[in-house]
Amino acid sequence: MFSTLKLRAQDNYEIQVYGSETVDKGKTMLELHSNFTLNGSKTITNGELPTNHVEHETIEITHGWTTWFETGFYFFNSVGDAGRTAYVGSHIRPRVAAPQSWNWPVGVSISTEFGFQKSAFSANTSTLEVRPIVDKKWNKLYISVNPTLDKSFKGPDQNRGFIFSPNVKGSYDVTKVVALGLEYYGSTGPFFHYDAFKQQDHQLFAATDLNFDPKWEFNGGVGYGFTQNADKAIIKIIVGRKF
Repeated sequence: MFSTLKLRAQDNYEIQVYGSETVDKGKTMLELHSNFTLNGSKTITNGELPTNHVEHETIEITHGWTTWFETGFYFFNSVGDAGRTAYVGSHIRPRVAAPQSWNWPVGVSISTEFGFQKSAFSANTSTLEVRPIVDKKWNKLYISVNPTLDKSFKGPDQNRGFIFSPNVKGSYDVTKVVALGLEYYGSTGPFFHYDAFKQQDHQLFAATDLNFDPKWEFNGGVGYGFTQNADKAIIKIIVGRKF
């Protein structure tokens, strides 16, 4: 019997489609990921607390070591009633990118994210995420594709192999400051042995990016889950500052 849990290293703590660029050498990016589940799960499943009306606050600190290598650190936190306020866990995420000097027609990087989380908030308590990233900007149009693979080392999905969790973003610059777009997040089951559609996790977000200062990052959106296992409605905001 397969598990119906969502095995995504991000879950709903860091809802973001990655771009290929790394943080500049010698610079540090501090980000706060704030997500609130308007309509989520309402029962305890495999010891995992429900997500309905819970707020997730994730602190991300990323440092650029070279022009092509960075390391990110995550601190996941949950805020909610009925014992759902807690420090949840931490991840580390090294990432390498194809240097711009290679002059590739698309941006390319790959990140690997590993860490732990408490079983009350994620039944899969030790996970690995391998995230290839390919993106491209055509004038005002931007596309990024993250064909992500997730692996559980401890928990109900530990024997399921790598789970395919694709993320895709498309946005359009409506002004020099404002970009509007769509972001898709999925989890389809073991690679090449996918779950039935109703057991998969699919979410679509209407999102906006504000580019008012190169030192600042802002992304916000409203998402809807349209399969049985997905949280049905989520609001997210990402605010970042480069130092």
